[in-house]
Amino acid sequence: MLDAGHGVALVLTQPDRPAGRGLRPSASAVKQLAAARGLEIFQPQSLKDEGALVRLAAARPDILVVAAYGLILPARALGIAPHGAINIHASLLPRWRGAAPIQRALLAGDRETGITIMQMDAGLDTGPTLSLHRLAIEDDDDAQSLHDRLAALGAKLVVGALAEIAAGRAKPLPQPGTGATYARKIGREEAELDWTRPCVELERTVRALRPFPGTRSKLRGEVIKIWCARCVARKGMPGEVLESSAEGILIGCGEGALLATELQRAGGTRLAVADFIRGFPLLRGDRLGATR
Repeated sequence: MLDAGHGVALVLTQPDRPAGRGLRPSASAVKQLAAARGLEIFQPQSLKDEGALVRLAAARPDILVVAAYGLILPARALGIAPHGAINIHASLLPRWRGAAPIQRALLAGDRETGITIMQMDAGLDTGPTLSLHRLAIEDDDDAQSLHDRLAALGAKLVVGALAEIAAGRAKPLPQPGTGATYARKIGREEAELDWTRPCVELERTVRALRPFPGTRSKLRGEVIKIWCARCVARKGMPGEVLESSAEGILIGCGEGALLATELQRAGGTRLAVADFIRGFPLLRGDRLGATR
């Protein structure tokens, strides 16, 4: 938006959060860019607070532009700007309304996703759409790679939407009445691999939860994270190590087998399988998911 010549009256981003090994307060990428460009920054804990709404109104914005903000905008906030608020949403609405559309699309095995520029209303991603663009999901996409491609696409589309709004040519369209799904926030319990599930579902889970929070399983009482894997047409007991070599650790699933090629021990670093098994040998017949 800045590069397109738009004036940004106020930048809202969440308060600094602890990050890194030292858990020191860390500024978001949005805050860092805003500070570098000399923009005014506001980091309220909530927009339901009267003082926060007064501060937002004092900036006298023409329109609010929202992207992955993470805080609820109450109806009063949505009505502050003459042109309301628009949201850059990372799915083809009404599919995957909610907090985790990228991860849910990968988990479901969707073959495409996209960006929807939406006028915000009081509902959860229910407002009329201004533009929509489809994007194919590649076989090797994970949450990070898909996020990055969608972010670049969203940047282009929001600039185009602002131009249409400014010119009076924007034509909001109601979302379809069918096909709505909810992309609930990813829970940490979803990172635990259930080896009774088909391999194809587990492979999707590995990609959908990479880089955060990552997928895991237990072996000999230790948590092992699995970062990269692919499916192999083999049969074996769920969780059983069928083969272990420098090419990968083959683990039985409810259907097929998962070949893990990058792993991590608790407190360690991500390692290619050849390096991993030198320090933590996995033997044929070992059972992942076991507590000992």
